[in-house]
Amino acid sequence: MADFSKQLSKYMPEAAAPIISAWINDTACRFRISRSRRTKLGDYTAPFRGDTHKISINHDLNTYAFLITTIHEFAHLKTWQQYKNKVKPHGAEWKFNYKELMQPFLRLAIFPADIQEAIVRYMENPAASSCTDLNLYRILRRYDETSDTDLTTIEAILEGSIFSIKGGRIFQKKERLRKRYKCIELATDKVYLFHPIAEVFLLPGDTVQAEDGRLFKQRID
Repeated sequence: MADFSKQLSKYMPEAAAPIISAWINDTACRFRISRSRRTKLGDYTAPFRGDTHKISINHDLNTYAFLITTIHEFAHLKTWQQYKNKVKPHGAEWKFNYKELMQPFLRLAIFPADIQEAIVRYMENPAASSCTDLNLYRILRRYDETSDTDLTTIEAILEGSIFSIKGGRIFQKKERLRKRYKCIELATDKVYLFHPIAEVFLLPGDTVQAEDGRLFKQRID
């Protein structure tokens, strides 16, 4: 039986690595460290035509977010073992398994107190992604290692502010619509909805010029 603890401890708290290593062995799961993906933190693929379970987790998550995402995906694996594809992906069965799989890590106090408290609250009704729970996501972000001090979040800037995202596209923040913020891409006038914790670059200066030549007044307090 292979011991993946040493490799896993590079990405998650050391005390958690032996548990996850045992899960990988017990389920014969193909566990992969993935490149960064903007649309998801991790994923699970069920066996197909004799293949094995597959789980991939983004490599650039902080250690606690990496572990939480890993538990999330193993809950999918366990749910598939029990019910195949006969239940909803994030239904009651998955929620039960997620809570159950999280317990060893809570008992070992692997998480810092602020994350542990947020997880306990989140576990009352876990959602499709830990990013959905703003309280947990905000606390997890405290432990990110980033050298980019220019980054801020959508919820931290004023309505009307001009910002850019990685890749250079420029937007103006508008009003909040339920759980997300309406934003207008200046080059196309298309409307996009941004997660409150989406990381953006607030552009400096009094005015910003869009690609079509229009000038937009910047709001910075």
